[in-house]
Amino acid sequence: MRIAIASGKGGTGKTTVAVNFAAYLDSIGTKVSFTDCDVEEPNAHFFLKPELGPEKEEFIPVPVVDEDKCIGESCRKCIQLCRFKSLIWMVDSVMVFAELCHGCGLCDLACPADAIGEGRRTIGTTSFGKSGNIDFTSGLLRIGEAMSPPLIKAVKKISPKAEINIYDCPPGTSCPVVTSIEDADFVVLVTEPTPFGLHDLDLAVQLLDTLKQPYGVIINRSGMGDDRVEKYLAEKEIPLLGTLPHSREAAAIYSGGGLLYEAIPGFKDEFAKIWSSIQILSNGAR
Repeated sequence: MRIAIASGKGGTGKTTVAVNFAAYLDSIGTKVSFTDCDVEEPNAHFFLKPELGPEKEEFIPVPVVDEDKCIGESCRKCIQLCRFKSLIWMVDSVMVFAELCHGCGLCDLACPADAIGEGRRTIGTTSFGKSGNIDFTSGLLRIGEAMSPPLIKAVKKISPKAEINIYDCPPGTSCPVVTSIEDADFVVLVTEPTPFGLHDLDLAVQLLDTLKQPYGVIINRSGMGDDRVEKYLAEKEIPLLGTLPHSREAAAIYSGGGLLYEAIPGFKDEFAKIWSSIQILSNGAR
């Protein structure tokens, strides 16, 4: 089963929930694979503390134009078909903007003169390791790289399959999130009881409703705000999987890279409740 942990905004405690949930499942004997899809700012390793192997560079293909074969301005099929504007006509040749290329290969297929070959662009690194019995996979986007989805796909591709596969997603509702959750069996949305939390939760709900993926919500830092999130969930008939109370003790523990489920009374029971709710809801969605 693939479970994506997501949030409409950063700072809701999404990674805190993801790592504690993974550690809880491991503690009850479930085989867990953890994939940190937040490649722009991965931080799950601070909590699960895996022993990682060597980093592997990841690439995507980019076009290389053979000017001797290129027909020139009378053709320009590659330029016309590129949706991402990574090819332009410049004076007397095709100019490639590799940073804009999505590596789809359409320009190569479209070229009637076989003038386009394949180069490659480094997009970042991936790494794999173990945190106790938990398989742990993560990636780190190259500084200056504009697009994270290709690296997210690479991270997910090398992640070992287990009984439960947890994806710690990037925050937001844009392409990196869609790439992270697209094959998930169930999505957990983590929010906080604040006006900003509710606003961005609604955006995430709209995304998942559009994608028709089953989901439920966890309210983190419950008690620090108001009850507008609970009212919203009740009005929309969205499952509330559980609530994690706000406390100075919890803040101190996760600020130091500690796990809450084993340190604060009641948290383990709450994660057990969350897991039970996910099982019931995901079975009903099949």
